Amino acid sequence: MEREGNYLKSPDLLPVTHQQRNIGTFGFAVIWIGMAIVLAAFAIGGSAIMNLSLPMVIVATLVGSCLIGVFMTLIGDIGIEHGLSFPVYMRAPFGTFGTHIPSLVRGVTAACWFGLNTYFGALAINGILNLLFGFDNWFICFLVFAALQLFNTSLGIKSIERFADLAAPVIILISCWMYYTLADNATSQGKNIWTWVETPTTGFAAFTAFMVVVMANMGFWATLAADMPSLSRFFKAPKNERNWFKRNKTQLVGSLIVMPITNTFIVTIGAVCYMAVASADPINALQQSASGFILGILLLMIVLAQWSTNTSANVVPAATIFSNIGGPKVPFWVGVVIAGIIGILAQPWSLFDVMVNVLLIIGGILTAIVGILFADYYLIRKRRVHVKELYELDGQFKYYKGFNMAGLIAWVIGGAVANIFSTYSSLVGFAVGAIVYYVLAKYWWFKKYPQAELDDPSDAKYLGITVGHNLDEIFGQPAAPAAVPDEDELVEQPDPLLEMKGAE
Repeated sequence: MEREGNYLKSPDLLPVTHQQRNIGTFGFAVIWIGMAIVLAAFAIGGSAIMNLSLPMVIVATLVGSCLIGVFMTLIGDIGIEHGLSFPVYMRAPFGTFGTHIPSLVRGVTAACWFGLNTYFGALAINGILNLLFGFDNWFICFLVFAALQLFNTSLGIKSIERFADLAAPVIILISCWMYYTLADNATSQGKNIWTWVETPTTGFAAFTAFMVVVMANMGFWATLAADMPSLSRFFKAPKNERNWFKRNKTQLVGSLIVMPITNTFIVTIGAVCYMAVASADPINALQQSASGFILGILLLMIVLAQWSTNTSANVVPAATIFSNIGGPKVPFWVGVVIAGIIGILAQPWSLFDVMVNVLLIIGGILTAIVGILFADYYLIRKRRVHVKELYELDGQFKYYKGFNMAGLIAWVIGGAVANIFSTYSSLVGFAVGAIVYYVLAKYWWFKKYPQAELDDPSDAKYLGITVGHNLDEIFGQPAAPAAVPDEDELVEQPDPLLEMKGAE
């Protein structure tokens, strides 16, 4: 395939073939445990317990986690079905050039998350080194820890899964210890962790506080909800499987079972942490409730948690987006470096105290994109995508000078309305984005710029793995001669990232 002069056909951004998919259900579940144990979520629990009892905090977190998990799974089918990453599919609802605008917002957000998680990890590393050697310089720890994570990510998705395999069980065990230690601390102060509330609310004020927790949790994971195809395209899935639920089994288990449970547990620890030490800052809590060897082990948990979260949930998506924007001159590893630089320049040490307010804003803006993707993929194209045209500079997705104005207008309106109704930001953003895009695209934009899959909605031409299509067939090259085994028979394949010389 000719790529010279066409940045859309960068090898870093081509669809992932069926043979290259090497993450199974268990592997994704383990990755989710690593991603969901992120200490920034402590801020949600610490803020929520001021107005709600712990049982209500748990319910609100489960509701928010499951709702965003549904969004993740729906959008993740783009990666499962067609092997496409988020920034590549965004060319459909936003245009070949317009895709860069919302993608850049998502990429910068992910890079900022990387910086925040790295900051927590650096404080923990500094604490360990202080215990062992009397060393005390968290900023040097921050720079070194950032570099180690970026190197790990540049090795590819399989190296991330292997790291999560090691980190996840350790993190779970130490998190349980942390919960019981903080709960005992709170109880010793005469606080019943299941009934204590700092400033109780009733009536509509209590409902508002409940919805803020729901929306904060949705906003917390809104970046990954939009960007799930960048991960899901590496998931094993059976060919010629028309049952949506069977095809997305890996996603369903990870995003609707493992993530809500793990995320709720971490938010709960944040709430108990606030009861115990009047602060949701996990480093502060640990230093007040433990010492010596135990403190060192708990700080090590901080390091492992941030590392496993950052690689999968933040650096990979951000690097993919920056690579897409930069084209062949910006391979995946360069995108990784850019993400690291942005994460450092964001000064993440200033973000924790305003976390919930930031999440409400981010949630509305990004779930408007999720709504647009949903409307474009399911309601308008009905999962049929002219994949080859996504890589053509003058193809059907060029629209008007590279812009799909229906998508851009819907995004602006959806994000604005969501932040007017910030208590319900993520739900409003999704709904308004989807509705406005559907109306504008179907009854205006696609009348001006016809779409092949709408004029001829052929399963054989425009579906992907459901009808057994593969990358080679999409781009008109001979298909691989060997038959692809069923999912249960798949052996571990070489890392597709390494084979593409640093592509995501």
